[in-house]
Amino acid sequence: MQKQSPAHTAAPKAGALRLKHRDLSWLSFNHRVLQEAADPLVPLFDRIKFLAIFSSNIDEFFRVRVASIRALVRLGKRSRKTLGIDPAALLSRIHRVVDRQQAEFGAVYDGIRKDLARTGIQIITERELDVDQARFARLFFRREVRALLIPQFIDEDRRQLFLENRHLYLVVELLLKSPLVQEHKGRAAGVEPQHVILEIPSHRVPRFVTLPSTDGKVRVAFLDDIIRLCLDEIFPNHDILGAHAVKLTRDAELHIDDEFAGDLREKVRQALALRNAGVPSRFLYDGSMPPGTLRLLSKVLKLSREDLVRGARYHNFHDFLSFPNPHPGEQEYPPMPALSRGPLETAGGIHAAVERGDILLYYPYHSYEPVISLLTEAADDPRTRSIHITLYRLARPSQVLEQLIRAAQRGIDVTAFFEVKARFDEEANLRWADDLERAGGRILYSIPGLKVHAKLCLVTRGEDQPKLAYLSTGNFNEKAARIYCDAGLMTSDPAVTGDVAAVFDVLLRRERCESFSRLLVAPFTMREQFLELLDGERANARAGRPAFVVAKMNSLEDPGMIRALYEAAASGVRISLIIRGICCLQPGVKGPSSSIRVISIVDRYLEHARIFWFHHGGEDLLFLSSADWMTRNLNRRIEVAFPVQDSAIQEELKEILRLQLADTVKARVIGGQQDNTARNRKGPEGLRSQEAIYQYLVTRDAKTHERAEVR
Repeated sequence: MQKQSPAHTAAPKAGALRLKHRDLSWLSFNHRVLQEAADPLVPLFDRIKFLAIFSSNIDEFFRVRVASIRALVRLGKRSRKTLGIDPAALLSRIHRVVDRQQAEFGAVYDGIRKDLARTGIQIITERELDVDQARFARLFFRREVRALLIPQFIDEDRRQLFLENRHLYLVVELLLKSPLVQEHKGRAAGVEPQHVILEIPSHRVPRFVTLPSTDGKVRVAFLDDIIRLCLDEIFPNHDILGAHAVKLTRDAELHIDDEFAGDLREKVRQALALRNAGVPSRFLYDGSMPPGTLRLLSKVLKLSREDLVRGARYHNFHDFLSFPNPHPGEQEYPPMPALSRGPLETAGGIHAAVERGDILLYYPYHSYEPVISLLTEAADDPRTRSIHITLYRLARPSQVLEQLIRAAQRGIDVTAFFEVKARFDEEANLRWADDLERAGGRILYSIPGLKVHAKLCLVTRGEDQPKLAYLSTGNFNEKAARIYCDAGLMTSDPAVTGDVAAVFDVLLRRERCESFSRLLVAPFTMREQFLELLDGERANARAGRPAFVVAKMNSLEDPGMIRALYEAAASGVRISLIIRGICCLQPGVKGPSSSIRVISIVDRYLEHARIFWFHHGGEDLLFLSSADWMTRNLNRRIEVAFPVQDSAIQEELKEILRLQLADTVKARVIGGQQDNTARNRKGPEGLRSQEAIYQYLVTRDAKTHERAEVR
């Protein structure tokens, strides 16, 4: 692809903008996740899941963001000066926030543990087992665990210890049993304790073990504690002085220079082989560990003071996603069965329904099945000439991929663009691409300097047949569609399908395209067109006409877009933002953002859809998009924002936005300090937008069915 011009690639300088640093804002978002875990109105087992999500999030944050900041700290003074930030000071602020959150996390966990006990579910340690439970635990250990444990003695003089990325370990302090040692209490006789490390095989054995009980209560033990109980079986000739959990997190970024010639697939494969050997970004240790043991580990693992993060007895709380509920369905959010879309239920199939008019699917409230059916129909239809699709993250296993393989095997031209730089999905994407290529599909890979993040599918049939396009805010992933709130639009509008074909042309030919009829496409036209829309609202406000913008996205970080929002608000444009994650804009600042309101919603489903609503002089322009207003999305990714032109679908999206803006149960106000204040909290009787949206769609879809039956 040709080099992008500065007008398209350079984000406007921040200047005197009031901005919150993105990493501190992200930590504020993760605190909102922790607030859900602490909320007594959230069902108990869903609170446990939010604990797991918080833990997983912070782990990835250290693997990616903190590792990158640590690399900046190692730059020379002159290089650091050009960054505009002091990475060491930022790192210090991050650690202070994380330490504060970890303390809160511990308190939340203790509260959840007590709440579990009140419901008859007890998490107990090895010291609390009765005779029968201890016997059961030892039998479980011998049968399932013992063969998986390989002790490594830690010797600082002879060899370096290597810990696998994100794996759990127990560091065990031992004292040899002998009359001399016993008589002189070890150290007095010149005998020092030995240190051994054991990997906790939680990737092969369940992390939680349900123990026998005779009183009707459920008792659960950590796998860690089962191993602690049985250390005497591993080391029968030693006294066990202590056992403390540790975990090492490594830099997860793939440092790939893809601007130069070479096989990008092979570069990614080579980089993946090195990921788990990346430099340390966090060493989490049990805070009760003796200082001498910590010093030994620091020396052997070559850790700096900045690597060390004090933790509690247990790590890897993301394993709580698998915590056993003895009564499935109880103390969990009630199910919301996925809805069918009325027009798609009529005779004639997906193509026939879409040819009658655009169809919106809003997940997870709607079933993802129509997307699978679209690909199934295309594979079965002898008129189908080609299927073009962009793939970023797929389900495991993937029905989407199965249908693409079937279509390729039937002789249909299947062209799939696999983004092999999709973080943590690189290896899977390479494997799936190989499977599709073997079936006869044509595979395209990442473009140098760009990620392809747009979610597009184009089905082309005979020349006299209309093309069908599916455009989405989320991935082609049927599992994610059950927990991610995303929007997908099916259309046969020639202007839109023509633009989608042009985007695939860009991917095939790797050439710029500056002209699209309906779509806003990054990095070519999206930034400028969004800025023009904001300028239009400013002009209307200055002229005394109504002007407003409602924007919903995952992250707002780009200085140029934030500056435009400040300027629009200063001109009198009413701006309402729904930001799930990072929000670098600072609301409530006198002058530039005093009239901008920002809320964030964290609930049972992950808010992932990007929706943009411009008043536009009363004409109401609405766009759905795969892109956030982040510099990376606008400058360094192939992204698409697509217009919603059907008036009924527009009204549906407007109502979804209205309900979210009116949320009084799950909405948190993002203020200047990003303190996540609950807004007018009214408890369970308030308006909870995700439930309200579901009920709205149930009613709306029922009416659609009725109209279809009348016709």
